[in-house]
Amino acid sequence: MSRALSGRDAVSRALTRALAAGAHSADASLVESDAIEARVRGDEIDFVKQSRQRVLGIRAFVAGPGGLRTALTSTSDLAGDTIDRMTDETVALARATAPDAAAGLPADGFAAEVPELGLCAEQDRHVAVEARIADARRAEAAAREVDPRISNSEGTSVDSSFHRIVYGNTTGFSGEYPSASHSLFSEPLAQEGGARQRDWWMTAARRLDALEDPASVGRRAAERALRRLGARRVPTCEVPVVFEPRVARSLLGHLATCVSGSTVYRGASYLAGRLGESVASELVTVIDDGRLPGALGSRPFDAEGQPTRRTELVARGRLESYLLDSYCARKLGLRSTGSAAGGAGGAPAPAPTNLWLEPGALSPEEIVRRTERGLLVTELIGMGFNPVTGDYSRGAAGLWIEGGRVRFPVEEITIAGQLDEMLAAIDMVGSDLEWLGSMAAPTVRVARMTVAGA
Repeated sequence: MSRALSGRDAVSRALTRALAAGAHSADASLVESDAIEARVRGDEIDFVKQSRQRVLGIRAFVAGPGGLRTALTSTSDLAGDTIDRMTDETVALARATAPDAAAGLPADGFAAEVPELGLCAEQDRHVAVEARIADARRAEAAAREVDPRISNSEGTSVDSSFHRIVYGNTTGFSGEYPSASHSLFSEPLAQEGGARQRDWWMTAARRLDALEDPASVGRRAAERALRRLGARRVPTCEVPVVFEPRVARSLLGHLATCVSGSTVYRGASYLAGRLGESVASELVTVIDDGRLPGALGSRPFDAEGQPTRRTELVARGRLESYLLDSYCARKLGLRSTGSAAGGAGGAPAPAPTNLWLEPGALSPEEIVRRTERGLLVTELIGMGFNPVTGDYSRGAAGLWIEGGRVRFPVEEITIAGQLDEMLAAIDMVGSDLEWLGSMAAPTVRVARMTVAGA
């Protein structure tokens, strides 16, 4: 049995073997991952997980009439003879697939450098699971100290993961980078009489020292749960709807689906064919940037070896770009935006890196003051969005606004509209841009939506 190869050696061997087996071209990626995860409820540990994984993905292209034929395989066995066998099988599988004129490696260049983006702090690699469990216990204790009505929780979860990504292709590109992420998520329960409510808060970052203090996370989660006690329903009406940052970013997620090249070229997006058109309010500018230092979505090159970059998707309401990998770019007659994403076991597909809605000048308090009657959404439920039509309908909970002030919590309601109309009706954008992951938004107000209640 041959020995396991290192990351670069494994990738190099697969590429050399693919060409020897008759491939027109090929690429390979290796992802090494180490992770710890735990959850605490009160002072008790629910579970602890530790994992280590190494996966090599091999993608081969075989020339033929009508375009290239493609196949992809993956293996966690990095022994040399296994890589040889898997690569031969990948090339054989590619020969059996249908040709595709859009298939192939990028033709417009690869990353010329691998900039340091602060994606991993070496000292964090030595973090002990006991230290992360202690963080979770601090958050749990702080939540319960806020108010006697916080007597239980769904738990506080913590995780730390470290990755090494190696990518190479037969054009000669080879690159690698480290990556890390850490998070803490707290979800306390508030109880008053027979009523119970839950809510959550979290923190996530590339570095442990960039995380919000665990006690602060626990307190904020508890305060959010407490303010939901006494929730009621409201009559069906049409009113302004204010999305707090935590839920406003879900609108960005829907928009990202609609500007993904794979959705656009299949005609499965209401934004297909609308480049250059006004698709939102002039207050709306949406940016994707894969090179923000220390950000959770950053990487120096994408899953095809192309440099990541800053892309204005929407500029003052005008649709300027889609998110594209090389395949979708060819299908649409455009150029890649360096947005290919995917692990070693899957084919690349376009996806956002760090996506955000540019903040405005108003504080969230001012937005509420300017809302005579309406809904402040603090949670969304369900996945009621159709990217083909833009139809939007989500279960919701939040706070009712009367006379420019928050009056009482509400629940068991649905908000509905059409994303195209909702984006166009954004009439206030807050200054409170909030990052809880790789997608961020400030408070936004949609001038009018249907709120279905009692």
